[in-house]
Amino acid sequence: MILRFAAIAVALLAPAASSAQTPVAETSTVEAPPEPSTQMRFQAWLADFRARAAGEGISAATLSSALDRLTYSPRVVALDRAQPDDSRPQSVPLFSDYLAARLVPARINPGKRLATELSPTLRAVEARYGVPPEIMLGIWGMETSYGGYTGNFDLVRSLASLAFDGRREALFTRELIAALRMIDSGVPRSQLVGSWAGATGNPQFLPSSYLTNAVDFDGDGKADIWQSRADTAASIANYLKNNGWVTGGDWAMRVSVPAALDRVRVLNTIEPKSCTRVLAKHSRWIPVKEWRELGLQPLDGRTWPADDTLATLVEPDGPGKGAYLAYGNFRSLLAYNCSNFYALSVGLLADQLRSGS
Repeated sequence: MILRFAAIAVALLAPAASSAQTPVAETSTVEAPPEPSTQMRFQAWLADFRARAAGEGISAATLSSALDRLTYSPRVVALDRAQPDDSRPQSVPLFSDYLAARLVPARINPGKRLATELSPTLRAVEARYGVPPEIMLGIWGMETSYGGYTGNFDLVRSLASLAFDGRREALFTRELIAALRMIDSGVPRSQLVGSWAGATGNPQFLPSSYLTNAVDFDGDGKADIWQSRADTAASIANYLKNNGWVTGGDWAMRVSVPAALDRVRVLNTIEPKSCTRVLAKHSRWIPVKEWRELGLQPLDGRTWPADDTLATLVEPDGPGKGAYLAYGNFRSLLAYNCSNFYALSVGLLADQLRSGS
């Protein structure tokens, strides 16, 4: 999900759908035990949290099954603290390199097979939520390689350790409460495994996203994003619909940009209210008729949409190094993971799965 960068080869940063992670390898859950003093402080914090959770309506049975014998995880906190921040200079990756590492046959070919195998189900999901099959598969493929790896960290332990650590206490305390609500709703305690930052299942939902967006599409009485492929696809589609996906709309198209384009003329002067640093790299909204008049041209065999379609210019590696006109549905992909690289990669993977190329 939602800030998200993949701790596991594919998941990226997604505040809402996934976790607040950047690319740090999730190599192993084997770790040394916590220092006794840390464990004592953790247990004191856990007692306070347990009282709070009970006050918010979490059942005694769930509190017992989830929190009894719970220990602090130094490994999870070390992974969180290893995330880059603005106080340290960071090398700037290129989108071209990022894409080359992800748009590979090992991700494209299984997606094509799933597109064929699940076609009736995916079309039924599309009919309900308005999201094309290739977009559902693009997210599923980017998140977990279609369920190939979904993480093996104990979510309750991870979330409790991160909440106790305090760096993002409010976020992780909220997600820990949501995880307990999942157990109260019937999700087995053993099912709650995933990334170190709390994302779980095929679509890598944070617990709060599961409670809001997971659906039982196969009709078995469970919203099963771990084993049910129908529920997985529908939950992804429901997430996108809940975050503004418009039926029948495209996501973006690659374009050529004239060298003489005056970028000051298209600059967005309104500060974004969310996803700030990512959206700061977008131009202002301009109808495609005006983009056409400015000399932009579609690439990859794409054609212009209706003249009044609004689009923003996105140049992920800077001017002259590849450009896209992004439509409203691109913002739904950003809601899944606030990263231009991620959203573009999902869309381009989807294009591959749709075209069969």
